[in-house]
Amino acid sequence: MIWIRNAHVIDPTDKTEKNVDICISDGKITAIGEHLEFTVAREDVVIDASGYVVAPGLMDVHVHFRDPGLTYKEDIQTGARAAAKGGFTTVVCMANTKPPIDNVETLKYVLKEGEKTGIRVLSAATVSKGLMGAELTDMEALKANGAAGFTDDGIPLLNETLVKDAMEMAAKLNLPLSFHEEDPAFIVNNGINHGSVSEQLGIYGSPALAEDSLVARDLMIALHTKAPVNIQHISSKSSVKAVKFAKELGAEVYAEVTPHHFSLTEEAVLKHGTLAKMNPPLRTEEDRQALIQGLKDGSIDIIATDHAPHSTEEKAKGLKEAPSGIIGLETALSLGVTNLVRPGHLTMMELMEKMSLNPSKLYRIPFSGIQMDGPADLVIFDPDETWTVGEYVSKSVNSPFTGESLYGRVKYTICKGKIVYQDEKD
Repeated sequence: MIWIRNAHVIDPTDKTEKNVDICISDGKITAIGEHLEFTVAREDVVIDASGYVVAPGLMDVHVHFRDPGLTYKEDIQTGARAAAKGGFTTVVCMANTKPPIDNVETLKYVLKEGEKTGIRVLSAATVSKGLMGAELTDMEALKANGAAGFTDDGIPLLNETLVKDAMEMAAKLNLPLSFHEEDPAFIVNNGINHGSVSEQLGIYGSPALAEDSLVARDLMIALHTKAPVNIQHISSKSSVKAVKFAKELGAEVYAEVTPHHFSLTEEAVLKHGTLAKMNPPLRTEEDRQALIQGLKDGSIDIIATDHAPHSTEEKAKGLKEAPSGIIGLETALSLGVTNLVRPGHLTMMELMEKMSLNPSKLYRIPFSGIQMDGPADLVIFDPDETWTVGEYVSKSVNSPFTGESLYGRVKYTICKGKIVYQDEKD
C-alpha cells in the first residue's frame, strides 16, 4: 500500500481543492478522507505530502519517442522515464516513426513496448499511408487495434479531399484527428519565424500565414463534417482567434499549445540558436500574449509538449540545416507553474485542466480524477520549490531551458498504483 498524508488535492474533474489523506492499494485509490487512521505495514510506503500539490497524473497528447527507427534520439523506455519524471502518467505517441505507424503491425509494436514501461503509453496512427498525404490508412482497423487517434504530425496534409474524407471517418469512429498546420508554399526556411529576427539572420523563415491558412481551412471542414479535430502546437494570434470562432460556430475543435510557445519568443533564436528552432516557430511577443489569453479564455484547451528529441550532433548543424524541435516532458509542468500560474494568468486548477482533464476529453480517455475506486494515477509536486533545469533522463538534451531556474518540482509520480518516479531529494 501507499499512504499519502496531508495531501492538498487539486482535482479538475469536479473543480475541488481539499486537504485529505489517501490510501492506494492494488492500483486503485481505496480510501480518501480527512485524518484517515493509518495502520502501516512494514512493506507500505508513507508519503508526507505537506506543502505539496497532489493532482491527477498529467497527460501529454503529443510526444515523439522515435521508436521504431530513430532510437538513437529516444526510445519508448527512455521517453516514458522522461514522462514520469515530468509528472506524466499517460502519453500519446505521434506516428511519424520509421516505419510510420500506418499499419497494425507497427502500432502493435509501439503499444507492446509501451506496456513494458511504468506509465500508460498510447499511440496515434497516421492519417495517410506512408505519410504521403495521398491515400487514407485503414482507420477502422487501426482503431480496432488500439490507435488513440490519427495524425500525420510533422507533415501538413495539403489534399483537401483527403482531409475531408479523413474527418468523415474520424467522426464515424469518434476518434480525434490532430493536424500539423504549416503550408510549405509560404515557407522558405522552416523553424524560424519570418520577422525581425529572421531578417537579422538573413533567413526568410516561416510566416504566420503558413499556419493561419491551413488552420482556417481545417476548422471549416471540421465544422461541416462534425469531426473531433485538434490543432496541434498553435503559435499564431490569428489562429487562436480562428479557433475561438470555430468553437462559437459549433465545431468540435481543440487546440494545444506547447510550453515553449507560451514561454519564449523569436528572440530566443538569437540566444539559443538551433535549440530554439522548432515547427511551428517561436513567434512574436504579441503572439505569445495571444496564446496566454487563449489559455485563459478557453480558446486553447490543452498544454502538450511536442517532445521532440534530437541528437547533439544534429542540433550542432547550422540554423538552416539542423532539425526542428526540442524535448519538453521534464520541464512542462514547471514552465506552466512559472510562466502561467505564478504571474496569475491561470489558477493551479486551470493548469491541471489543461494538462490532464482536457487531454483526456480529446482522446476519449476515461478520466475519474482522484476518487474512491478510481485508478491511482497521480502527480505530487512542490509548486514553490525552485530547481535548475538539466540532468535529463531523456536520451537527448536539446532544450533552450537548460540552466534555467523554474518553480514547481515533481516529487512523486504514481501510475497504476506504483511509484514510477521519486525525486531523489525527497
